[in-house]
Amino acid sequence: MTLAIWCLIVFLFMAYGVRWWSIQGTIALEGHYDNKHPRQQQQRMSGKAARAQAAHLNSLEAFAPFAAAVLVAQSFSDLAVWRDGLAVAFVAVRLVYLQAYLADWGNGRSAVWAVGFLVMLALFLLPLFG
Repeated sequence: MTLAIWCLIVFLFMAYGVRWWSIQGTIALEGHYDNKHPRQQQQRMSGKAARAQAAHLNSLEAFAPFAAAVLVAQSFSDLAVWRDGLAVAFVAVRLVYLQAYLADWGNGRSAVWAVGFLVMLALFLLPLFG
């Protein structure tokens, strides 16, 4: 497996890993996790738990385009060093993004998101260069 594929796996674990703070916050707030109606319970969250849930959902939204970008770059480009480097950069940027989300760093979080989007776009465009 290439480094870019490993980055997909790492990012998937990151997307679900941040959910831990959401679940912990829910339990702290209500004393239990409502497995019958988790989405209703999640709507009542606030603070860090709510931000963790939002970061989780945003990460899930970003996973499919990132996976597609990696697969396009892997299938149609011979520039493996660039592909792997961009994939690592995306995961690193998204790690900063998750921290910014949890810390409630609004404008900074948006700026970091934009950098991640540009990195993902570069992965999609990589086949144009080789």
